[in-house]
Amino acid sequence: MSVKDHSTTDCFKSTSSSQLQSDPLASHLFQTANSYLFGINGFMKDVKTAINYLRQAASQAHAQAEGVLGFCYEFGLGNTTTDFRQAEYHYIRAARQEDGLAMARLAFLRKYGRPGVKIDRGEAELWTERLCRLGVDAIQWISEAASRHNCPEAQYVLGVCYHDGVGPKANETEAFRWYKASAEQGNARGQGILGYCFGEGYGVQKDDVEAIRWYRLAANQGETVAIYNLGYCYEDGIGVTRDVTEAVKWYKLAAEQGNAFAQNSLGYCYEDGIGINRDSNKAAVWYQKSADQGYPWAQCNLGFCYQNGIGVEKNERLGAYWYRQAANQGHARAQHNLGFCYQNGIGVPKSATDAVHWYTKSAERGNSFAYHSLGYCYQNGVGVPVDGKRAVYWYYLSAKENHAPAQLSLGYCYRNGIGVDRNEIEAFKWFFKSASQGNALAQNSLGFCYEEGIGTKKDSKLAVSWYSKSAKQGNSWAQCNLGFCYANGIGVNKNDQKAVYWYQQAAAQNHARAMDKLGMHLQSGQGIEQDVKLAFEMFMSSANLQHVAAQFHLANCFENGLGCEIDITEATAWYERAALAGCRSSHERLRRLLMRACLDSANSADDDENSPLGEDASYITYINGYCAPAA
Repeated sequence: MSVKDHSTTDCFKSTSSSQLQSDPLASHLFQTANSYLFGINGFMKDVKTAINYLRQAASQAHAQAEGVLGFCYEFGLGNTTTDFRQAEYHYIRAARQEDGLAMARLAFLRKYGRPGVKIDRGEAELWTERLCRLGVDAIQWISEAASRHNCPEAQYVLGVCYHDGVGPKANETEAFRWYKASAEQGNARGQGILGYCFGEGYGVQKDDVEAIRWYRLAANQGETVAIYNLGYCYEDGIGVTRDVTEAVKWYKLAAEQGNAFAQNSLGYCYEDGIGINRDSNKAAVWYQKSADQGYPWAQCNLGFCYQNGIGVEKNERLGAYWYRQAANQGHARAQHNLGFCYQNGIGVPKSATDAVHWYTKSAERGNSFAYHSLGYCYQNGVGVPVDGKRAVYWYYLSAKENHAPAQLSLGYCYRNGIGVDRNEIEAFKWFFKSASQGNALAQNSLGFCYEEGIGTKKDSKLAVSWYSKSAKQGNSWAQCNLGFCYANGIGVNKNDQKAVYWYQQAAAQNHARAMDKLGMHLQSGQGIEQDVKLAFEMFMSSANLQHVAAQFHLANCFENGLGCEIDITEATAWYERAALAGCRSSHERLRRLLMRACLDSANSADDDENSPLGEDASYITYINGYCAPAA
């Protein structure tokens, strides 16, 4: 029997009002439990007996005893196997009575989860706030157990409190100190989190090799988070040679034991074929398992699967549902995706106001995608008044985070003077940044800058180079521009066959200008077998997309019977549409056509006195009216 330590006799007395009013018998049972738990006050250490006393005290509504009982279940003390669900049950009962230990552990479990315990980061924040209002004294039991009684589990828990600022203020040095004390006593969770500290340089100099050493020690004891982290290290080559097959092995081991982080990562490996054969069905299964445990990344990924029919039957409503589950936990990517759903009415009623709400939530968490989306909303008046300056503000925030679409949008603002003074040099700079990241739209815009000398010196060869990069990614504008370069020998040797090829690629995407250009090659037989009928069809398709040049060419076909029957009425109508859109050639052809029609009608009137207006009175009246001002 150890020497009685009077200095610790009262160290576990509760500080909450509920405990000050607790039953004396329950308090005595709790004190006795602690004496057995740590072998103090003249008692031999006997954790099993301690648990019996804790159960008796808890049955008397002693909140602190309930919390410590949860602690024993969480860490498998006293021949009690680790049981996170049972621990959660006792923590909830104790936390409702403001027990500091229980609130600290509930905040942890809701934030990070454990097999069988659902993550809810919104609730985690609430427990953290409640505990912080009580102050550092609320975790006195943890502090005493860690410092005075050298309990490795409590040392780990105290490290977490300093890590997350739950009770005391966040302190990397103190967190690392307590993690190290726990790990050096062989505690698996202490070893696992110490590996994290070395891997991230948290509270200690970064050392990937040391991180792996501690992860392995913890993994050998079955700690699922350490097992998951080993997989992560193998996937990214942190402290070990990169080996994605080995990564999948560790992810599977942790996932099959219920680790939500590993389940999500395994789903990602199946989705993208990382270290394993691609299988979208299995990806969705593992995302579902993780999402059901409340892991927000998995919920977001599962939402994406349902929205796009990846491994599951497409269901946009369920896609939005899972985005919302993650968004409500503060997951920035999911908040942005939910905003996109509201903006476009995907799985939810279309609502620009709700879209801006979720974009703003996401932006507040620093999401660069959301910055860009808010910029778009302000530029186009989606859910907010049009405000070019605010659009540029949000585009810039996103662009400086290296978000390629935002860099492109910012470039457009500078090129067109939207929210900023027009500045072609700045426009070119942002187009170049975006294009260099592979953004196809920016590559096309950059090609145009080089072709026309916008913000830079003209360079036809560089124009073709950037058009080619964009065209190969399927951008129809770049395909059309590249075709034009080949057709006219701009930056490349003139080659009608290649011009036709690229026009065809763009025309297949209903690109109006490309269809018109292809129609011209078909009509003339340049670079392709002549086919005036197909040319006519190309002009018709392009003209119906309001392409003015195609409307002129279509009118010419109707006037001259190229690929169709001559139809002067149709020719006149299409020339008029093109002329009203500013086509000078159409205006001249229309004037000539109508003058000819006027003359023809006059001659017809001389030949037939009984029918002075010819066969179609309304038509002749129309063209006479049109001809009158010209006369």
